[in-house]
Amino acid sequence: MTYSDPVLKDILALPKRIAAVGVSLNPIRPSYFVARYLTLKGFAVVPVNPAYAGKTLFDEKVVADLSEVEGDVDMVDIFRRSEAVPPIVDQALEVFPKLQTIWMQIGVEHAEAAAKAQARGVTVIQNRCPKIEYQRLFGELRMGGFATGIISSKL
Repeated sequence: MTYSDPVLKDILALPKRIAAVGVSLNPIRPSYFVARYLTLKGFAVVPVNPAYAGKTLFDEKVVADLSEVEGDVDMVDIFRRSEAVPPIVDQALEVFPKLQTIWMQIGVEHAEAAAKAQARGVTVIQNRCPKIEYQRLFGELRMGGFATGIISSKL
């Protein structure tokens, strides 16, 4: 699926509170460093993973599932396999009446779940990473994918 840069930029400018479903406490896992990056950019990230329920990640208590999240979220970011997506989307639509976006990470897609969310007015992004898109769209992605802070004309 293709998404225009203005659409992605608008989506990433909107959320303030993100539920990260399937986030890991292991710092070498992609879900960990994506969630960490989003917190460093000012987003409130609610970690959701039954394996770590009750522990703390980025000063937030990890909850077992979306029904345990207190308050509303703007975006649900899914770090689970595609076949696990439908019940996550169903629960998100049930417990977050103001949900704006469901984001499925790289390699994660589910057409039926996406259509269900879109029918409820929720924007759905599939097979993309919000960290990569944020860096690319807000000028933080540099050569090799790293923001080195070094300015040079040498290659």
